[in-house]
Amino acid sequence: MHVSVAPVNALKPAADRAYELTKELVLTGELPGGHLFSEGEIAERLGVSRTPVREAFLRLQVEGLLNLIPKRGAIVVPVTPGEAEDVLEAREAVESAAVQRLGRRPELIPDALEQLRAVLDTQRRHAEAGDVPAFAEADELFHRTIVAAGGNALLLSFYTTLADRQRRMNVHALAPIPARLPRVVGEHEQLLTIIAEAETKADTFAPALRAHLDSVHRR
Repeated sequence: MHVSVAPVNALKPAADRAYELTKELVLTGELPGGHLFSEGEIAERLGVSRTPVREAFLRLQVEGLLNLIPKRGAIVVPVTPGEAEDVLEAREAVESAAVQRLGRRPELIPDALEQLRAVLDTQRRHAEAGDVPAFAEADELFHRTIVAAGGNALLLSFYTTLADRQRRMNVHALAPIPARLPRVVGEHEQLLTIIAEAETKADTFAPALRAHLDSVHRR
């Protein structure tokens, strides 16, 4: 799958540009899990030497996205089935807790709905265009916005650490069948309906979220 990646800011240091480009290629699935590629490929794409690319690869290895192979390059670390299930269970717990908190603080619900509808409109446009990587990025933002709306900074900080895995999992799940994107939007609309009535229906969010994640990732 070829992905159109936004141009990297040429004013940034070469190592930062190499880091941002390589990470985006991994997150969008253009460099899939298990793929072996070289420093030279990234260096040629950016028009830089291999030294800053090597520095970028080291940063991405620390983040768990790459494994470096001496004299060969780097392999993209796949998201294993066990790790994916851990991510889904963590998401269920954190997002459900956020909606429970909204139910106890209904004055926060109108602002939450406004923000979520804006993200959902963006997702809908990406679905109509069949742009899976952009849709996956907006999907992560939609769910993170739910957590942010709950107002618990610690939960949001933890949830944000899942963002890279979420994007990769979304691309992996949705890229083979882009026709499923409108269905995901519809499921998000159902979650919005529950959030709008969280003061009395917060308990129904967890099973609805689980059904949604089952539909996308556990089918």
